[in-house]
Amino acid sequence: MAYDKFEILTSTAVPLAIENVDTDQIIPARFLKATERKGFGDNLFRDWRYNTDDSPKADFVLNDSTYSGKILVGGRNFGSGSSREHAAWAVYDYGFRCVISSFFADIFKGNCLNIGVLPVQVSADFSNTLFSEIEKDPNTQIEVNLQEQTVTLLATGAKESFDINGYKKDNMLNGFDDIDYLMNVKTDIIEFAKHTPL
Repeated sequence: MAYDKFEILTSTAVPLAIENVDTDQIIPARFLKATERKGFGDNLFRDWRYNTDDSPKADFVLNDSTYSGKILVGGRNFGSGSSREHAAWAVYDYGFRCVISSFFADIFKGNCLNIGVLPVQVSADFSNTLFSEIEKDPNTQIEVNLQEQTVTLLATGAKESFDINGYKKDNMLNGFDDIDYLMNVKTDIIEFAKHTPL
């Protein structure tokens, strides 16, 4: 399944200044029965967003209309715990296209890259700067430039670079998942096979 190309994302951000957010908090296990990547956003951070009677918890950031945007700024060690890819699906389905943190669990990071969510790892200092600027002004704009591999606070010009696997970067720039990539190079694979002895 192809995804939207990710080139430059400029958006406000939702701050979730909680460390060690695991995949069961991102999407509780009881919501993993679906096999399609749809509807998971409704249950993103379900137990933090809603009371047992399904009423929204007013003090949770996703229920605070002050904050919005396609960027989620999370605390250190985001996406730890189980390897469930549903956690990345929930982040994407809710509408986030980028998650910024000072540290990601590797499997969660990989799952995000596979479905069109860009996980951007920054230094702890820059992460703190992001939280501080968003707290001062919830409308602060953040630019994430995948080609240049930079994150910039547009109001101040503060900028930091991030790393990404070259293959995954190319896929995101083109809106490809792994299958799309293979289909894109199908002719090259066939030609290579013709000239390669068994």
